Amino acid sequence: MPEAYQIKDQSAMYFLTFQVVFWLDIFTRRDYRDVFIDSLVFCRKNKQLEVYGYVIMSNHVHLILQSKNAKLSDTIRDMKKYTATQIIDRIENGNESRKKWLLSEMAFAARKHKRNSNYQFWTHENHAVELTSSKMMEQRLNYIHQNPVKAGIVVNPEDYLYSSAGNYCESVNCLMEIDLIE
Repeated sequence: MPEAYQIKDQSAMYFLTFQVVFWLDIFTRRDYRDVFIDSLVFCRKNKQLEVYGYVIMSNHVHLILQSKNAKLSDTIRDMKKYTATQIIDRIENGNESRKKWLLSEMAFAARKHKRNSNYQFWTHENHAVELTSSKMMEQRLNYIHQNPVKAGIVVNPEDYLYSSAGNYCESVNCLMEIDLIE
C-alpha cells in the first residue's frame, strides 16, 4: 500500500475512497446501498465515528470521516467487513440476477489475497488523505457532492439521495444525520 495513503493519525479527519473489486456496479441496487447507510449510522452511534460527508456511487464510496476514540482504522476495517458480509449474503440468498457473475468475480479477487476466504468485496486500499486545512475539507466535500452530478445522475447535488449534500442544504430527504463541517 502506498505510504502516502495510509491513516497515520487515528484521530485526524480523512477523505477516503472505498472501491468495490473490479469496479463492480454493486450499488446500483438500493438494498446494497442501504446496507452501507445502516453501517454508517451504526458506527456513528456505537463506534464514535464522525461522518462529515459521503456519497455512494455505483462501484465506490467517498467519505469524510473522523474518529472520536482515535480508532479510525479499526472502525473502517469493521465497517468494510460487515458491509461486505451483508452484501455478499444478500447476493447469495436474494433475487440478484447477476449472482453467478458477481460471485465469480469476487471469488477470483479473493484468490489473489491470502487474507480472504471465499470472496473479496472491497479492495484493500482506502485511499486515505488526511484533511489538514479548511480548504482541503471544502474541496473534498465539494468533490463528494459533485460526483453524482458529474456522472449525470442528477442536476443538483442535493437531489441525490445517497449523499450528504442534502444535509448541507437542510433538505428533508436525508437518509442519516451527519456531523456538519462548519
